[in-house]
Parts: sequence; C-alpha cells; structure tokens
Amino acid sequence: MKDYRKAKKLVDVTVGESVRILRELQEMSQNELSELTGIPQSTISAIENDRVNLGVERAKILARALKCHPAVIVFPGWDIRQESAA
Repeated sequence: MKDYRKAKKLVDVTVGESVRILRELQEMSQNELSELTGIPQSTISAIENDRVNLGVERAKILARALKCHPAVIVFPGWDIRQESAA
C-alpha cells in the first residue's frame, strides 16, 4: 500500500454539480429523478444549475433517491482533515 499516493483534487464542485454528477453516474434522467423524489424536473434543473438553493429537506430527498449521504450533496468539497466542523 505504501506505493500508492493520495489523488490530488483537480476541480471544485458546486452543490448543483454534485447532484448532476451523482444522477448521471446512475444513468438517471432529470425526469426519472423527479419521479423518484416528487421534486419537479424544472426544480431539479434549477438546482443542478445553481439557480435554486438546495435546502436541507430537498438534500435528504435527493440523497435517498441517489443512494448517498446528504453531506455528499451539500458539502461536495469538504475536507475533514483541513476544516473544522465547529
């Protein structure tokens, strides 16, 4: 294992981009995500384009549908070793 080195962070990802990436990795359309969550497709588009704030409740709903923890969506660039949560 000591032959491996940590990958470097190449890009910053916005909340909307994290939603889009997770959705696309699961080969899901915005319409399919809308059907799973009850969130209108137009709102999902606005979230993915950072025109609408996500909010805690929407983050929970999207996280369930995308099978991830809400923090993955809400804090895409969080580095626990460098930033304190307090």
